[in-house]
Amino acid sequence: MELLLLILAVILVVAGIVALFRRQILWGIVLIVVGLLVGPGGVSIFNV
Repeated sequence: MELLLLILAVILVVAGIVALFRRQILWGIVLIVVGLLVGPGGVSIFNV
């Protein structure tokens, strides 16, 4: 489960960076923040 969260977090952060380069600032920031929250090092929404 932790590996899946890590993969999901990496995908979200990369998508956020790509969105920033495409000048979609708000969407990029949201994706990066969600990616950091979902990752195993962050505050995971599945660890309640």
